[in-house]
Amino acid sequence: MTSLKTIREFISHKKLVVIGVSRNRKKFGNYIYKQLKNKGYDVYAIHPYMDTIEGDTVYSSLDRLPETVDGAVLNISPEKAEEAVKEAAQAGIKRIWFQQGSSNNEAFRICKENGIDFVCDQCIIMFAEPVESFHKFHKWIWKLIGKYPA
Repeated sequence: MTSLKTIREFISHKKLVVIGVSRNRKKFGNYIYKQLKNKGYDVYAIHPYMDTIEGDTVYSSLDRLPETVDGAVLNISPEKAEEAVKEAAQAGIKRIWFQQGSSNNEAFRICKENGIDFVCDQCIIMFAEPVESFHKFHKWIWKLIGKYPA
């Protein structure tokens, strides 16, 4: 399990990229993007076949970003995780947050080989302040049942 210290370190950085936004506004990658932006993060979006999200530019890959980011949030299928981590390493990204269902052991291995700190099996919206609505309740439940990171 990822430590609370690693999680806090990740969310303390305010310039992030979300890999895995979607054309479908109801998809969780879009929700993450909008929520982080509303919480004051400088957020970029990555999708190979989109031009905009919420009026903001969507970039086809990390090497197209206009500036260096502090971390990447992956909301993609596990099959795409390894390539995304390799691309992040090439871009000099040292922090990756794997949303639930976006990782695999090979992606973790690549992170470790490249000195990339990572968070897995957690929802960033449950930790990026302010935590509101369902995610606030979810956080409380996880604390109650002992699943909240220490």
